Amino acid sequence: MKKFYGYRRSDGSIGVRNHVIVLNTVGELSGLTRKIAKLVSGVTPVIHYSGATNFPEDQQQILRTLVGTAGHPNVSAALIVGMKDDPVAQEIVTTLQAKNRRVHAVYFNSEKSIAAIFEECKQWLSASMDSRQYDVREEALLTELMVGLECGGSDAWSGITANPSIGAFSDMFVEDGGTSVLAETTEAIGAEHIIASNAINQAVREQFLAIVRNYEQRIKETGEDIRSANPTPGNMAGGLTTLEEKSLGCIKKGGSTSLKEVVCYSQAPTEKGFVFMDTPGYDVESVCGLAAGGAQIVLFSTGKGSPTGSPIVPVIKIGTNPKVYEIMSEHIDVNAGKIIEGVSTIEDIGKEIYSLVEAVANGHQTAAENHNNQEFAIWRLAESI
Repeated sequence: MKKFYGYRRSDGSIGVRNHVIVLNTVGELSGLTRKIAKLVSGVTPVIHYSGATNFPEDQQQILRTLVGTAGHPNVSAALIVGMKDDPVAQEIVTTLQAKNRRVHAVYFNSEKSIAAIFEECKQWLSASMDSRQYDVREEALLTELMVGLECGGSDAWSGITANPSIGAFSDMFVEDGGTSVLAETTEAIGAEHIIASNAINQAVREQFLAIVRNYEQRIKETGEDIRSANPTPGNMAGGLTTLEEKSLGCIKKGGSTSLKEVVCYSQAPTEKGFVFMDTPGYDVESVCGLAAGGAQIVLFSTGKGSPTGSPIVPVIKIGTNPKVYEIMSEHIDVNAGKIIEGVSTIEDIGKEIYSLVEAVANGHQTAAENHNNQEFAIWRLAESI
C-alpha cells in the first residue's frame, strides 16, 4: 500500500500543506484582508469579491466554498474577516469549531476601531504561526489523497498528450485506492455520452447527464449557445475547431475507470475512486471548487500556458507541447510534449505525473507555488444583487 507524509487535522483529515490563511466573507473587505495578511510573515491571503446579499443558490454555494476553504486539510489555521453580525463568518466559525479546527473571526463595523482589530488579528495570526510548527507530518495511506483534474488554455495537443497522460495517472491512482475528481461541465458537452456510459449505475448516469443538460439550458436562457461560443478564441488559435473536439480531449483526463459519484460545486465526495464535480470551464473558479471540495492537489494541463495556481492547494502544471514548455518552463512541472518528440509515451508521462504527485504530497513545491500564483474566485450562478 502506497503512503505519504501529511498533516493530520483534528477532524481526521490529512493535508499536504500547512497554511495559515486570512479569508474575507465579502468583497468589500478584500483590501483590509490583504493588509491583515501582511501583518505576519508567512500568512496567506485568500481573497474573493462576492457580496453579502445573493440569490439563494449563490448564498449556499459561496458559504459551502468558504467553509470548505477555511476547513481544508491543507489549512492549519484560518482567520475569518467579516462585517458586524456577519452570518457567513459566524457559520464558518461554528462549523469548524465543532470539528476542533483552529479558526477565529474578527468583525469590522463593530464597536472596535480598525487599529484594535488589526492588533487582534496580528496577535492571533502570530500565535497560529507559532502553533503550526507543532503540526508535524505523519504517515498516511495514499487512499486518503484526493487529486483534482483540470485544464486551461487548451490547444490541439491537449487531447493527444497531456490529457490522456493525466487519464493514465488517474487509472493507476484509482487502482491504488486514491480519488480523482474531474471538473468542468462545459467541457464535457458533446462528449457527455462517453462519461455517462462509464457510470457505475443508472442513478449516477442520470445525475451526470442532468448537470450537463442544466448547464447548457442555463446558458441558453441567457440567449447564448455554448456549442457555438466554445471553443474560445484562444482554443481556436491553438488549433481546436469545435466544442465536441475540445470535449473529447478534455474528458480523457478522467481515464477509463468507472464514474462512482457526481458532486455539485465545492462539495466533498463521499465515494472513493473516479468522481465528477459540476464546475464551470473558467479554470480559476473550477480549481477553487475542487480545492473547497477537499482535493489536496490539482493536476492542470495547458497548451497555451495558463499560470493559474491556488492559495491553498499545490497545482501541478502539465504542458501539452514542447514549445509551451520551452517558453514557460518556469511555470510548468511536466513536459507532455515529449510524447510529440517521440521520447516518451502516454504511459511514461502518466507514471511521471504519479511520481510527482507523490513528491508534492510529501512537500515538494510546484512551479505555481514557487511563483506564488494564488488565484481564487467562486463560481456565481445568478446576477449580483
